[in-house]
Amino acid sequence: MKLYGYWRSSCSWRVRIALGLKGLSYENIPVHLVKGEQRDDVHRARNPLAQVPVLVLDDGTHLVQSVAIMEYLDEVHPTPPLLPKAPSARARVRALVETINAGIQPLQNLATMQHVKSLGADDKAWSRHFIDKGLRALQELARPRAGRCLYGDDVTLADCCLVPQLYGARRFGVDLDAIPLLLQVEERLKQLPAFQQADCMVQPDAQPDA
Repeated sequence: MKLYGYWRSSCSWRVRIALGLKGLSYENIPVHLVKGEQRDDVHRARNPLAQVPVLVLDDGTHLVQSVAIMEYLDEVHPTPPLLPKAPSARARVRALVETINAGIQPLQNLATMQHVKSLGADDKAWSRHFIDKGLRALQELARPRAGRCLYGDDVTLADCCLVPQLYGARRFGVDLDAIPLLLQVEERLKQLPAFQQADCMVQPDAQPDA
């Protein structure tokens, strides 16, 4: 498999975690978002929305959208499972995932921020507002059933999304004092090899000073 992504893209990061949890090997191919490589014709042929990640399977199939990719991996490689068995529990985990995937990440996306800045607004203040609002909501959604992980004691897709999102929150200067539960879960997750190996700072295209 080949994974086209960017070192600190939270969506690429989620997929790296999921691949690691499943014990799957892949070729990591960087797409430099700041340089605009995602907008060239070659990458648009992989994903017309000019985004990462793109997972190319061994048979040449292209998969896009991080949550769809992670659910595919969970269906094809069911061990360890990243969604609970009970339908209601699966729905709750998916709600945690979508709180990040739909409620936060698109509002801190590079293309969104560039457009906000082009309109004369403070792009970082924009992102901070929505990240803070989303993380506070995520904590309240998770609180009733959180354990060692965001939902219970087993890693789920929600945890794959949490760690990259908290990196983004710190990057944009969000005050994290109001979300201690999320920080406690993050600390435990960071002890797991799959999370360590997927960390943005150890990727081949990482730029520590960026």
